[in-house]
Amino acid sequence: MPPGQFVAIVGPTGCGKSSVLNLVAGLLAPTTGRVLTEGAPVTGVNRDAAYMFQADALLPWKTALENVLLGPLLRGTPKARATEEAGRWLARVGLSGFESRYPHQLSGGQKKRVAMAQALINRLPILLMDEPFAALDVQTRALMEQELLGLWQELGAAVLFVTHDLEEAVALSDRVILFTAGPQATIKGDYPVDLPRPRNVVEARFMPGFAEVYERVWQELRDEVMASYVQQTRPGTLGRASA
Repeated sequence: MPPGQFVAIVGPTGCGKSSVLNLVAGLLAPTTGRVLTEGAPVTGVNRDAAYMFQADALLPWKTALENVLLGPLLRGTPKARATEEAGRWLARVGLSGFESRYPHQLSGGQKKRVAMAQALINRLPILLMDEPFAALDVQTRALMEQELLGLWQELGAAVLFVTHDLEEAVALSDRVILFTAGPQATIKGDYPVDLPRPRNVVEARFMPGFAEVYERVWQELRDEVMASYVQQTRPGTLGRASA
């Protein structure tokens, strides 16, 4: 995966999309093969990767500012400098004036903005995102996607973005990777998305070429979704699948 590329991963429930992110993050060890970052094997927590989870991972006893500056502090940044940088990042995600708010005092969209600032502040070369906007309403989700694209293009990080939403995958990414149904999932397809940048996420579906990419991936994804559904509805298998 080249530096600075945005790659979306799609596939049916239970195919191992989240597991791939956990392998890259060093939270799981591969049973076979190796995970490499900059040519070096990942043998523990990957310090080159930031992770934005689907569920809120903010510490409830810390303010928005304290949550964002935690990463730089753990990396040895002096507190005064980390605090200043965290304030700048909160401003960049539209949360000036919310520095002293605790997570329970923030809306769902605001918490996602804090989480985004928390993930991006360290300017790491890899950004892992596991359905980060799935729980948001449609309008807030579109705004967050657009902000993500702007910040990503500025930072130049390589992004692995897991989603169940094929339209989101095509609108955001340079490539869409499709996994087959589990439990022994493999890569079924790797589809380039040759839409010009910068992109407006809301209007991307109207761009020439969008429908062709979407249809091409969906034709293959549909078969895997049905295969996964059949597996999950067999007697004794219901509820065992994971993302």
